[in-house]
Amino acid sequence: MLENGEQTLWPAMIRPAAGTVPETQPWWNPQQPSAMPFARYRRDWPTVEVPDRTWPAQRQTTAPLWCSVDLRDGNQALPKPMDQQRKLVLFNLLVEMGFKEVEVGYPSASQTEFDFVRHLITHDLIPDDVTISVFTPARPELIERTMDSVRGAKTAMIHLCAATAPLWRRVVFDIDQQAVLEMTIGSAVQVLRLADSMPTTRMRFQYSPEVFNLTEPEFALRVCNAVTETWSASADRPVTINLPTTVEASTPDVFADQVEWMHRRLERRDAVILSLHPHNDRGTAVATAELGLAAGADRVEGCLFGNGERTGNVCLATMALNLFSVGVDPQLDLSDIDSVRRTVEECTQIPVSLRHPYAGDYVYTAFSGTHQDAINKGLRAIQDVAAHAEQDAGTVPWDVPYLPIDPKDVGRNYESVIRVNSQSGKGGVAYVLASQYGLQLPRGLQVELSRLVQAHADIEGDELTSKDVWELFAREFMHRRDPLRLVDVGSVMTVATPSGAELCMLDEQTVPNLLARLENLGCPVTVKEQSSHVADGGARPRIAAYTHVEAGGRCAWGAALNASETTAAVEALLSAINRAAAVEVGATAWFDALDRRPVALEGP
Repeated sequence: MLENGEQTLWPAMIRPAAGTVPETQPWWNPQQPSAMPFARYRRDWPTVEVPDRTWPAQRQTTAPLWCSVDLRDGNQALPKPMDQQRKLVLFNLLVEMGFKEVEVGYPSASQTEFDFVRHLITHDLIPDDVTISVFTPARPELIERTMDSVRGAKTAMIHLCAATAPLWRRVVFDIDQQAVLEMTIGSAVQVLRLADSMPTTRMRFQYSPEVFNLTEPEFALRVCNAVTETWSASADRPVTINLPTTVEASTPDVFADQVEWMHRRLERRDAVILSLHPHNDRGTAVATAELGLAAGADRVEGCLFGNGERTGNVCLATMALNLFSVGVDPQLDLSDIDSVRRTVEECTQIPVSLRHPYAGDYVYTAFSGTHQDAINKGLRAIQDVAAHAEQDAGTVPWDVPYLPIDPKDVGRNYESVIRVNSQSGKGGVAYVLASQYGLQLPRGLQVELSRLVQAHADIEGDELTSKDVWELFAREFMHRRDPLRLVDVGSVMTVATPSGAELCMLDEQTVPNLLARLENLGCPVTVKEQSSHVADGGARPRIAAYTHVEAGGRCAWGAALNASETTAAVEALLSAINRAAAVEVGATAWFDALDRRPVALEGP
C-alpha cells in the first residue's frame, strides 16, 4: 500500500523462518523452513494400483460431450444468484454456442429455481436436440419436487447425487457405507417410479457419487454399479455416471488413475456415459479433466470461465480452446469470445480475470521486448507464407511464437497483441507502427525509436498507447524542420537554410544535388541507408521514406510520409540531417556557415 508517495506495510503477519536450511537441500537452494503449520495437512487420498495405465499415452482427438452447469452449480455459488431473466440470457447463450446438455437448476432449492425450469418447459424454449438436467440430492421430498419441475418436458435428465466419501459419511451424515448404499438405491428406485408416471417425457438419468475422488474406490464402484442396475442401463438408454472431484485434493495423475480404474471395472460399461466434474481447489481442474478424458471418460461438466463454489468448476472455455489449439474441433462456438465473456459477466456479476486463458484482456498481449520481437516476426512470417501460397492469412497453418492460437479466430484483432511500456523493445514499437500506421521501420530506426519510447515510459511510469508511440515517432523523426526545411517559392518547392537562403530546388535529382551542395559548402553529409515503401495505413496510400545519415560527426535517422516519392525522400533526408546536426534541441551551430556564404541555385 502506498500513501503520500511512501511505502507503508499492512499489519505485519509474516513470521520469521522457523529454522536453518535443511542439510538435505542442495547448496544452491538456501530456502529455510517456514513457520506455517503444514503438518496439519498430511492427507492420504484414496489411490488405486494401475500398473499398466494407458492414459499417459492417450491424446484427445475428439471433443467430449460437454455439459454446462453454469445455471446450477455456477449459480448457487454466486453472492447474488441469477434471476429468471439473467438465467434465460445465459441459457440462450449456451444453446447458441452448441451445448446439447445444460444443467438448468436445482428445483428443490428455491421457488426461483423451480419456476425457471417450469418457464423453459411451458414456454417451449428448449430446442429438441438439447437435454436439460436438474439436480437433486438423494432425499425423497427433494426428489419429488425435482421430478415435478420437469413434468411436460420433451427430454430431461434427473441428476441424483449422494456423498460417498468417509469424511462426509462420518461428519456430515453420521452413517456407514451400507446406509449410503441403501439410501442411494432407494432414491434411484423413487426416481425411476416417478419417471414412469411421465410417459410423454424422454427421461434420462445421472448419478454422482459426490466427493468421488476421496471415496474408497471399491465402494464408489459398488454404488455406481448398483445404480446402473437399478436403472436398467442399456446401450440404447445409457446412464451417466459422473465422477466429481468435489474438493480437489490430489494431483491430476492420481485422479486419472482413479478414472481409468473405474472405466475398466464398471459393469455395463457400454451402457454408461462416464462423466467428470472437476473442481479447482488446487488450481489444476483443467489438467484433471484432460487427464480424466485420456483415462476413459466421455463427458465433462463445468462452467464457462470456471465459475463455481470456492475456486470454481473446471473452465469449459479453456478446455474447448485447448482442443482447438491442437487442431481438434471443440464442437462449441467460441469465435466471439469477448461477447461470450461479456454475457457471462453480466449474468453472473463476476468479472473474468485479465489473465484468464483465451478470454482475458491481456492474454494475447505482450509487453516484454523479447516477446514482442518474436511475435512481430512470427506475424510477418504468416503473411509471407500466405502471400507465397496466394491464400488469405487466416487460412494458413498458425505458427507464431508466444501465441497458441490466432486471436482473430476468437474474434480479437491484433491491435492489443503488442502493447508498449518501459519493458518493451524495438520489436514491439515496430509492430505498433506497422499494424496501426502501415510503417515498416528499418531495424536501426527501430532501435533508436525504442530507446526514446522506453525513456518516455520510464518517466511517465505507464503504458503508451499506439497514438502515444505515433506522436513520439512523428515529433522526433518526421517533423524536424530546423535548420533545413522545405519551403514554397511560388509553385516550386525548395530546400532552404534558417535565413531562407535556397539550397536546392525540389526535383528528381534533389537528394544528390543537395548532398553535393552541402559538401561544397563545408557541411558534408553521408547517407548510410535509405529505403521507402507504400504505407498501407490511413485512408489513402502514401510513401514512407527512411534515411540514416552521418552529419557533423553524429549519426541519426529521419522519416517522412508523403504522397510524392520525391518529397518523402527529401523530407526524410532533411529530418535526419537536422537531427544529426543539432548539438542540442534547437541548436543550429553546425549550419552557421550556410548563412554566411552566398548560395546559388544553379548547379551543385
